[in-house]
Amino acid sequence: MSMRKAENIDEVLLDLLCAKGQLVAESLRNSKISDVDINSKNKGPYTTETIKQVLQALSDEEFKNTEKTTKVYLHSRAFQEENSVIHVGNELIGKQQPQFIIGPCSVESHEQVYRVAEEMSKRGVSLLRGGAFKPRTSPYDFQGLGIEGLQILAEVARTYNMSVVTEIMSPESIAEAYDYVDVIQIGSRNMHNFDLLKTVGKLDKPVLLKRGLSATIHEFKMAAEYILNEGNKNVILCERGIRTYETATRNTFDISAIPILKQETHLPVFADISHAAGRKDILLPQAKAAFAAGADGIMAEVHPNPAVALSDAKQQMDLLEFAQFMDQLHHFLNRFFVSTSLK
Repeated sequence: MSMRKAENIDEVLLDLLCAKGQLVAESLRNSKISDVDINSKNKGPYTTETIKQVLQALSDEEFKNTEKTTKVYLHSRAFQEENSVIHVGNELIGKQQPQFIIGPCSVESHEQVYRVAEEMSKRGVSLLRGGAFKPRTSPYDFQGLGIEGLQILAEVARTYNMSVVTEIMSPESIAEAYDYVDVIQIGSRNMHNFDLLKTVGKLDKPVLLKRGLSATIHEFKMAAEYILNEGNKNVILCERGIRTYETATRNTFDISAIPILKQETHLPVFADISHAAGRKDILLPQAKAAFAAGADGIMAEVHPNPAVALSDAKQQMDLLEFAQFMDQLHHFLNRFFVSTSLK
């Protein structure tokens, strides 16, 4: 008889716990009974301390569940259902029109950048990339021309009415680079540089955020959240491959990240096909795959003479290869998309 009564009490207790959890979820706040109430209402046989521990455990669980169901991130579709569209020069990024960020890996000379930009202009491509500050694995490798490189990019961009996309590596570099840059790139190695993320979050320039070498998609989104949380809503995500055990390519191109990011965020998504592969012979199928997966644009590297490039020679197309690449990609996009901005 007493066992049956205990079972009935357990059933009532379970119903009460479920009801309390639902009330907490609906009210979006967590309330706790005071120690005085516990002492006055505790009729035993459990000690007051035991009851406090049980209630605290339940309270913690309720808080976790409430936090999971109520937290709305700025990058999420729950916060903004429609796609973000970012103005960069004459381009609208995120407007379901394929976009291209093209240029050399590193800025080496005025002539080098000029020749690449000249070919880009023939194709109607107006987003010019180039590294002036180069974070290299070895301290003995070419580190970039610095401010001189930015000046070259800006001068060539003005000549062809283009916009400059380039990496800034530290908060201290932003002031001197600001006037030369149209889109600030946060490189893969700096995705977790939270001081830099917060600093660019306070600016009024678009930010292209690359995924970290070994970052999960969640970590990638939260890095974007740092920028958005500071007030800068113009964030472009860029999948650039992640580090795995595979050696056939420089990185492993996580194609699945593109539809996931498009589904879970309202931010434009690009794919850096050059760094993802580390080899130029598969750039075209990677570009096709990226656009088919829903990418808003791609980033690729071009050099007048890759054989003498000071960085990443194997992944850069020469000018003829770039022309052939665009022709074939143009054909692909015309087959699978209603309209494109290609010429």
